[in-house]
Parts: sequence; C-alpha cells; structure tokens
Amino acid sequence: MTHQDHRDHRDHRDQWDDRDRRDHRDPYRLGAPQAAPGSVPGGGPDAVSRGDVLRTLLWAVVVLSAVANMALSFAGAATALHLASGVVTVLAAGTLVVRGLRGRR
Repeated sequence: MTHQDHRDHRDHRDQWDDRDRRDHRDPYRLGAPQAAPGSVPGGGPDAVSRGDVLRTLLWAVVVLSAVANMALSFAGAATALHLASGVVTVLAAGTLVVRGLRGRR
C-alpha cells in the first residue's frame, strides 16, 4: 500500500466516523437537547416542546397521586379517596405508556 492509499483510507474512515456521530444521537445522553433538522423553525436547540411539558406534568401527577394514595393509606382515610387517587394514578401512567408507544412508531 502506498502513502496515498493510506491517506485515502484514513480520510474515508474519518468520513464514516463523522457520519456515524451525526446520525446516531444518544437519546440517553445528559445535556442540552439537540434540535432535529427541520424541527420547529426559530425554536433553537433549547426550545421545549409541548410534548416535553405534557410528559413532565404527567409524571408529576403520577408521583403526587401515588404519594397521596400512600398518605391516605397511613391516615386510614375513606375507601372512596383511595379509589379516586388510584384512578388518577392509573390514568396518568396509562397516558404516559400510550404516548411512549405511539412515539416509537
């Protein structure tokens, strides 16, 4: 192999490494969210979508209603309050599951 062949091979490998880094974003990476190409115009990389806000609110509802249900259990509250808290927890968690499954399509 000549020196030119080695250089061409290295350049080709670097091209593929750059393409891999660009095309395979790590969804579990902690840090500022990266804007997807063609996303909200003028939104910028730090823009928060409606879906992100809704998901955060649903998680808050799940946690708060589960804690409320636990507190009601320790306080010996009426069964109707337990049921209401449980229904809210199940509905919020179910909504998160459905949104997660639809988002994968």
